[in-house]
Amino acid sequence: MRVLIVEDEPFLAEAVRDGLRLEAIAADVAGDGDTALELLSVNAYDLAVLDRDIPGPSGDEVARQIVASGSGIPILMLTAADRIDDKASGFELGADDYLTKPFELRELVLRLRALDRRRAHARPPVREIAGLRLDPFRREVFRDGRYVALTRKQFAVLEVLVAAEGGVVSAEDLLERAWDENADPFTNAVRITVSALRKRLGEPWLIVTVPGVGYRIDAG
Repeated sequence: MRVLIVEDEPFLAEAVRDGLRLEAIAADVAGDGDTALELLSVNAYDLAVLDRDIPGPSGDEVARQIVASGSGIPILMLTAADRIDDKASGFELGADDYLTKPFELRELVLRLRALDRRRAHARPPVREIAGLRLDPFRREVFRDGRYVALTRKQFAVLEVLVAAEGGVVSAEDLLERAWDENADPFTNAVRITVSALRKRLGEPWLIVTVPGVGYRIDAG
């Protein structure tokens, strides 16, 4: 999952970004509305976390443009504006969820996971394919009942592959979905991570390389 955090308080933005990364969620940060709109125009995000009171175009305006674009990106408003009227106006703008400051990072992660599941056609919270059982909320993976310990990046890559339900995912898409904007597009990180992930999952190999195309889970 890849998330855009729109927050003008740098220490809070960095804390949220680092906290999400610990949960295998890639996150980019925009400190103002113009940067947010620019990032939204060039990157494919699964979710947007918006502070309403930011420099440049407000969080409300960013929300309006996300809705108008038809991208379907779920919006979670994360703001100090906690009156019921504030919440009502946020939902009217198109917010899918609303969390007021101060907040617990764990609650934010749970809400983001729930929004992501809802976005993906109400898929079940625990996903299973080819003997794999992946629980994004607990960040646990089992293969044929055996627990598999994964790094955060390996989990993020596996989550994208499992969500494709046996379909092929290109290296470019994996880089887009599991890494943040600082990732080098010419890096071998995807190939190296997939190779390590394949070994962690064990034999028979579950991740198939489709030459010149990408990777997929061998659903049998």
